[in-house]
Amino acid sequence: MTPEILTVLMFFGVLVGVFLGFPIAFTLTGLGVIFGLIGWGDTVFNLLGSRAYAVMTNYTYVAIPLFVFMGCMLEKSGVADIAFNVLNQWLRKVKGGLAIATVILCTIFAACTGVVGASVTTMGLLVLPPMVSRGYNKGLATGVVAAGGTLGILIPPSIMLVLFGPIAGVSVVDLFAAAVPAGLLLAVAYALYVAVISRVKKGMVPDVTEDDSVENRYSLKDGLIAFVPFIALILLVLGAIFFGIAAPTEAAGVGALGSILIAAGYKKCNMTALKAAALETLRTSTMVMFVALGANLFTAVFFGVGGNTVVSNFIMDLGFGPYGALAIVLVIVFLLGMLIDWLGILLIVIPIFMPVLEGFGFDPLWVSMVIIVLMQTSFLTPPFAYALFYIKGVAPEGVTIGDIYKGVIPFIILQLIVLGICIACPKFVTFLPELLSH
Repeated sequence: MTPEILTVLMFFGVLVGVFLGFPIAFTLTGLGVIFGLIGWGDTVFNLLGSRAYAVMTNYTYVAIPLFVFMGCMLEKSGVADIAFNVLNQWLRKVKGGLAIATVILCTIFAACTGVVGASVTTMGLLVLPPMVSRGYNKGLATGVVAAGGTLGILIPPSIMLVLFGPIAGVSVVDLFAAAVPAGLLLAVAYALYVAVISRVKKGMVPDVTEDDSVENRYSLKDGLIAFVPFIALILLVLGAIFFGIAAPTEAAGVGALGSILIAAGYKKCNMTALKAAALETLRTSTMVMFVALGANLFTAVFFGVGGNTVVSNFIMDLGFGPYGALAIVLVIVFLLGMLIDWLGILLIVIPIFMPVLEGFGFDPLWVSMVIIVLMQTSFLTPPFAYALFYIKGVAPEGVTIGDIYKGVIPFIILQLIVLGICIACPKFVTFLPELLSH
């Protein structure tokens, strides 16, 4: 078979596997073995073993279970509950204050956990019942939680960035630095949208009344107790990385230990919490590693049969120029986000298309962040939007999947607006990494 036919068949095989509901890890591994046998014969099994060894010995990947454990442990510690109650009181006289408090808390929590499932589920259980019971529009309430909860995969420390760096050939530290302004801009956009929609559209949020205030009164001391552990852990982990004190892997170890100490400070560090966090870490990390292995084998075979050359020549022959090529890649990423999760997109798309975009002269760091920001939409775009499934699982009675789907549409638009800003203003993405490098 020619490289062109093999390339088309491999892409088609991925789509068929996804639509049939096969796990993406086994789909990629199976396709890699099948097309490896076609292209090389039994040698593909030697490649499978070498790729598995390369994944297991990748030192950067050690940070993944450590960051996952940090997020899971914070989820069990109950710090989010206390922080939410404090924010709820401080913003009780602001129209839409409960939803704005949710965005703020999601942003802070995102900087402590790179696990979307833990973040969205925690926020959903914590804030959806009071918002729905007080009369918030169900779409707005679920949209805020879905969009805010997924910030954890963008704002560092994030397992997406840890995986992205080695695959794209970009420093993980630079990705962490570049993701901070992009993530904060998204959070500000969400909060501004809530503030504006609360005032211009009736019925979206309840009117501010005395009954809307919380019963408990939290002092400044209570606020410090609620937020200092969060802020201290963020500064400890990210500060160590940005100032060159520790690499991401070592900083992840510090973060994992810090999460245990915080849980102990709130008297939530017991064997039940430790066991639950460890099991969740095992499940998540194992899933990531299996997908990484499958994608590693798939891309190795894809490159080996000449697929990368076929894709590169095809895009260049279209004659759309550098930004036309970038637009094609972004459309592919957006469409894939409707079908598979971020991990599959990252491990399939980045090895194939990053060399093409770099060939057009784009800055690898800037291109990486543009793609990463766009991948935020993959959590919210139906039909396979994992954040929406998490919310449906924890939503109060009366919240339908239709409410959730309608609620995320404005936030998808906001994500695309922020994407446009990142494309139009490359310095917005690269200024912090450049500043820290001096």
